[in-house]
Amino acid sequence: MSNYVQRFLLENLDIRGAVVHLDSVWQEMLSGRNYPQPVIQLVGEMSATTLLLSDNLKQTGRLTIQLNGSGPVSMLVIDCNESMHIRGMAKCVQQIEPQPVPELLGYGQLLLTLDMPSMRESYQSIVPLDGNNITEIFEHYFKQSEQLPSRLFLATTNQTIFGLLLQKLPTADQQDPDGWVRAEALAATVNDQALFHLAAEEILTRLFFEETIRIFDAQTVHYGCNEDPAKIYTMLRLLGRKEVDSILKEFGEVIINDDICNREYRLDALMIDAIFREAGPTIH
Repeated sequence: MSNYVQRFLLENLDIRGAVVHLDSVWQEMLSGRNYPQPVIQLVGEMSATTLLLSDNLKQTGRLTIQLNGSGPVSMLVIDCNESMHIRGMAKCVQQIEPQPVPELLGYGQLLLTLDMPSMRESYQSIVPLDGNNITEIFEHYFKQSEQLPSRLFLATTNQTIFGLLLQKLPTADQQDPDGWVRAEALAATVNDQALFHLAAEEILTRLFFEETIRIFDAQTVHYGCNEDPAKIYTMLRLLGRKEVDSILKEFGEVIINDDICNREYRLDALMIDAIFREAGPTIH
């Protein structure tokens, strides 16, 4: 299995980029979700983009991309921390026919949030849905935020996610006036799924076979949904014993749904009682 983000530089062209590839992590993200196929593609492309953005920021913190829209996909959340632990979810109707991304999303916006320990408040950026697909939406974002021409190439199957980011550095035209156009054309051939099972070095060598490529160390990507009962205990304590007891009395148990990790916690009276003591219970 191969789950990584790996940056590279086309040295003679002054074009930088990154490759993202997920297989087992992607399959964990999809496990038990039963999303319609158009939503699988959307979540996959957003996951690849989030990882490429997170790697590009080179900051310590958590990057969250959230969509709230009026279309069949009403919410989509992907987040990734500096250790490349990713998780995500979509809220959507059960039956969705293949349709253009603007129709899937409807009227809405993408909110990018960066939480960093060194910042008192989160940094937020609103991304307009300016484009016919995820690629165009984020190419527009890169151009506005970094003022660098950028190209994204994304591909998603039920088993694999693949993404390639290219960015034209300010000195690129001085190095080779035709270099950016040539690199774009070569990168566009990456949709050949036979490439997805190769290592990043092999992929880049095949794509840019005439260029000098500097490849940096890969960052391993992990699924970021480890069970953390302590957060559940803290949330219930903040809610208060009186409020929790009223829920318990009405329903016979407290049920907490962790949508982003597709997990349900069910707590009975004994477990609730233990939570409000010094030591919390063990949740199975």
